[in-house]
Amino acid sequence: MMQQDSGRILAELRLRSPVHGLARRHLGPLDVFAQSVSGAAPAAAMSATPVIVAATAGPATTWSFLVATVLALLIGTCIGRFTRRMAAAGSLYSLTAKGLGPGWAFGCGVALLVGYGALAMAALAGAAIYLDTLIVRAGLGAPGSRPVLVTAVCALAILAVTLALVGVRLSARVVLLVEAISISLMVLIFAVLLGSEGSSGVPPADAVPGPGLGGIAAGVLPALAAFIGFEAATALGVEARRPFQTIPRAVQWTAGISGLLYLFAAYTQVVGFADVPGGLAGQTEPVPQLAAAHGRLWLSVLLDLGIAMSFFACALATGSALVRVLFSMARDGIAPAAFGATHRRYRTPHVAIAVALPIAAGVPALLLALGMPAGRVLSELLTVATVGYLVAYLLVCLAAPLFLRRIGELTTPPVVVTAVIVPILLVVLIAFVVSSLGRPLPIVAGLLVVVGAVWLVWLRLRRPDRLAGIGAYDETVAADVFDERQVGIR
Repeated sequence: MMQQDSGRILAELRLRSPVHGLARRHLGPLDVFAQSVSGAAPAAAMSATPVIVAATAGPATTWSFLVATVLALLIGTCIGRFTRRMAAAGSLYSLTAKGLGPGWAFGCGVALLVGYGALAMAALAGAAIYLDTLIVRAGLGAPGSRPVLVTAVCALAILAVTLALVGVRLSARVVLLVEAISISLMVLIFAVLLGSEGSSGVPPADAVPGPGLGGIAAGVLPALAAFIGFEAATALGVEARRPFQTIPRAVQWTAGISGLLYLFAAYTQVVGFADVPGGLAGQTEPVPQLAAAHGRLWLSVLLDLGIAMSFFACALATGSALVRVLFSMARDGIAPAAFGATHRRYRTPHVAIAVALPIAAGVPALLLALGMPAGRVLSELLTVATVGYLVAYLLVCLAAPLFLRRIGELTTPPVVVTAVIVPILLVVLIAFVVSSLGRPLPIVAGLLVVVGAVWLVWLRLRRPDRLAGIGAYDETVAADVFDERQVGIR
């Protein structure tokens, strides 16, 4: 009887997972957590984002970050509805397919390719910019040198390709180390500055004007943009050990910890400029200015180093997520099949890595070589990335209750969360696009929509069966239950 039961179970199980070739159940909790933390790049955002938020929120900057943190946690809750029940390599693309169906999942996939791709480009550019600043501080060159910037982007890209190719565990460990150091440096910097402010007569926080609802709402949009990439761990669902626990925890913990870091950084900067006309919003480089004001110029060197390291970790994490989305789309049959190949030894999507990451480096390198100001390159790429992420977040949040209804597990809380977060994300997305009118974003977004629409129409006409079946995820295989010799697996 036992042999009959085993035979029946064996007959019902796949011999190979739809995402075979990746290093299944290979990464520990810290490796997975590092992926999401690095995707959000909190060290870089701590320095750059508060002054952007202050431009619209003014004294309500810290409150805007608080609201943005709550929104990020709600988005993470929606993502967790999926990641507690399925493990996938395609990030939000694979998840959305199980709730909204293939058409909307395809749209989410395109949005993720845009988001991950543009963020990887921006991160490489950002790392190059701050490495260039370090070189200038050392007296070894002039600021904004095109050869230095282009060379830095290319060198960092080669390192990222190598780490991504050799193995996800190695790249995850590198990301964990780099991001831990960069965050520690940033926390040290802001702690020193906060202590300096307290001892130099800077007004306490309660001396800062109280927030207004209008200011809070205006600052939420740029504050939420600081969180993009915090879901990057969802692309490691296949490679994570105990993914139903580690993935949702990594996403939620990243949102929460990033939010605390942003609040700390925003509080320090708002209080630091409380007695300066125009406050934080009137500054251009607030952290270096605070360091100089308190006679701690050495903090500027640590600041540049920490931000450069954070940007590189972000490029590696988002690049890893990008190639896994391409891998999943190839396994679904809607992208070139070569992207679904994996290296026999390293068990990584080597073809996708060899194509996607050089392109991610080539775009910022070309823009810098053509003479576009480095700051503008970073800003425009981050703007494009933010739109891609917001679309993907909107779709996965909308898909969550539909997915639960499909599997018979729908309850009231998921419906309430979706009813709250979806309209907010829609308003934020529209406001973000409108605020970018007059910049390249609308043109770039329009071209991407056209490309995506043409791609979708072609799939509907030529490969409707493959389009209908998108959303491959990891499944239990015979070798997970039985000895490999019993199922004839080599």
